[in-house]
Amino acid sequence: MDLNSASTVVLQVLTQATSQDTAVLKPAEEQLKQWETQPGFYSVLLNIFTNHTLDINVRWLAVLYFKNGIDRYWRRVAPHALSEEEKTTLRAGLITNFNEPINQIATQIAVLIAKVARLDCPRQWPELIPTLIESVKVQDDLRQHRALLTFYHVTKTLASKRLAADRKLFYDLASGIYNFACSLWNHHTDTFLQQVSSGNEAAVLSSLERTLLSLKVLRKLTVNGFVEPHKNMEVMGFLHGIFDRLKQFLECSRSIGTDNVCRDRLEKTIILFTKVLLDFLDQHPFSFTPLIQRSLEFSVSYVFTEVGEGVTFERFIVQCMNLIKMIVKNYAYKPSKNFEDSSPETLEAHKIKMAFFTYPTLTEICRRLVSHYFLLTEEELTMWEEDPEGFTVEETGGDSWKYSLRPCTEVLFIDIFHEYNQTLTPVLLEMMQTLQGPTNVEDMNALLIKDAVYNAVGLAAYELFDSVDFDQWFKNQLLPELQVVHNRYKPLRRRVIWLIGQWISVKFKSDLRPMLYEAICNLLQDQDLVVRIETATTLKLTVDDFEFRTDQFLPYLETMFTLLFQLLQQVTECDTKMHVLHVLSCVIERVNMQIRPYVGCLVQYLPLLWKQSEEHNMLRCAILTTLIHLVQGLGADSKNLYPFLLPVIQLSTDVSQPPHVYLLEDGLELWLVTLENSPCVTPELLRIFQNMSPLLELSSENLRTCFKIINGYIFLSSTEFLQTYAVGLCQSFCELLKEITTEGQVQVLKVLSFFK
Repeated sequence: MDLNSASTVVLQVLTQATSQDTAVLKPAEEQLKQWETQPGFYSVLLNIFTNHTLDINVRWLAVLYFKNGIDRYWRRVAPHALSEEEKTTLRAGLITNFNEPINQIATQIAVLIAKVARLDCPRQWPELIPTLIESVKVQDDLRQHRALLTFYHVTKTLASKRLAADRKLFYDLASGIYNFACSLWNHHTDTFLQQVSSGNEAAVLSSLERTLLSLKVLRKLTVNGFVEPHKNMEVMGFLHGIFDRLKQFLECSRSIGTDNVCRDRLEKTIILFTKVLLDFLDQHPFSFTPLIQRSLEFSVSYVFTEVGEGVTFERFIVQCMNLIKMIVKNYAYKPSKNFEDSSPETLEAHKIKMAFFTYPTLTEICRRLVSHYFLLTEEELTMWEEDPEGFTVEETGGDSWKYSLRPCTEVLFIDIFHEYNQTLTPVLLEMMQTLQGPTNVEDMNALLIKDAVYNAVGLAAYELFDSVDFDQWFKNQLLPELQVVHNRYKPLRRRVIWLIGQWISVKFKSDLRPMLYEAICNLLQDQDLVVRIETATTLKLTVDDFEFRTDQFLPYLETMFTLLFQLLQQVTECDTKMHVLHVLSCVIERVNMQIRPYVGCLVQYLPLLWKQSEEHNMLRCAILTTLIHLVQGLGADSKNLYPFLLPVIQLSTDVSQPPHVYLLEDGLELWLVTLENSPCVTPELLRIFQNMSPLLELSSENLRTCFKIINGYIFLSSTEFLQTYAVGLCQSFCELLKEITTEGQVQVLKVLSFFK
């Protein structure tokens, strides 16, 4: 492709490819696809996206096509690979000028340079790193920033390579440029700190952006660039210096507004400091040993003392707590039961930990966690009132402890209490002792303090097993608190029923269960929705417990099932409906056939809920689980559900329908239990077997269930079933036998033995 003549043509087609008119867009895309393998095409793209006079959308598209071409055609072994001559020209052109004025395009160019570097640096592209180093030294602000942006993406990409030879190359690179990277970061950091009081927001933001990028480079070099980083004075000097830099940046937050771009960048930089420490601890726990003392002192002072007042923010507190948690829980720092079997490095780290976590320190951390961080905030209480279902979802968020303050504080409390339970148990027991008896409903602070202490007692349930007579506490203290119906007492009603759920499998006499069931029945009628949802959760934990006795539960079954069904109808959020359905499923599963008199309302409601949940596949999974337990509980009477049940099975197991990705496993299980509880094969039940042939073609992990379903049909009505489906099954089995295990082949032969 001749560059001069081709540039105009390619530019025209790229312009057409940015059109909103599909009649113009589609032919242009087809033409560009044909050119992808033409020699010289990527040189033309390079000329186009580096020409700043052209339309931004056209240049953006040229960058994307270039980037995609690297993935497909840059490797020498790729079909239609670029020639070495063209690649040499392209590499040189990519790093000629770092002067892209548009941020988004500059980022894409940096990423594509990093992609080439991953394949060619340093062997085929030895000049890349020296060019970048020289370019980040220039005085021109734009060129310096773009070179630094590229430097970061290249470093990030090279650091991610995992082959031993690539790791060795990166170690060599890191050793060679680490001193420069440190100097660069210190320079930009000092510049920022000098400018922050100037009031020139543009200059502050510019220097802060460079500080952030240079710190990103250092993070990758520090964490991934050394086998034994503790032996490198520059690395350890940088890490030790982070704490002083963090203090400086936190103080800067006092002079920067709370709602502007500078503040956002400042907080990102502060968080990046903590990420360097967390990553280094994760990758090099023993090299981190000299930093344990300083890390703990810094984190504890900013999170648990007045030092952090006015300068900390939620994400920073979370990061500090994660740092404490990782040090406390790190297996590398835990000696063996026989100390003599432990390495000197482990013993040294353990000694530092023990010296730091003294009784006064642990006591203060425990008290602050409970009395400060566990308290429900004004924001949470407002959410409780305005969006109760949203509040319950927030409270029970999954793997969110790393990123959200409340779950993070709770996990830190659990880990510290587990590690130092002999020290902290008396502290928590003392806090419990001060809260005996009812609390004045007019004293909101006292109510929230009690809520926080009860939270701690629930989280530490296993550790407190020998120290708390929970049965007496339940009868004398907790049960009376559940009976306080005042609206202001609802945080404690909700917390107490949650607390009981935490202890139910730890220490709770079976004889007390009827009293608990009575309380649950009352709370499922509570005026507050959050209390009712929390009560449903505790009910699930109760019926799931191995000491559950059906005879104790049956007197309350009708009331509970009715109230749970009313709750299911009342809640509107998909997550909450799923949760209540899971509780209902557990109840049905535990009482089995005893549920029959009470399921009429649920059976009538589920078709409507299924229709309403068309866009919510996870809710439909919950409905399928409920149906599985319903069919098992109803037995042969489940045939009355067929008008709803069989279309649900049909949809869930039809691989031509997109929802099958989510519903297939539960749908097959429902199909199987339907067969197992069917007195005979109806024409409709026989018809849905049409779904089986494509399922057998999948040869998936569900194959065993498929064979059980086939055997179920044969058991119920072999003659009618085989007359309809024998030929199709034989064809499927012929294909299947080529690729299944011996166990699968045995299953096929068992089925074939019924063919006559």
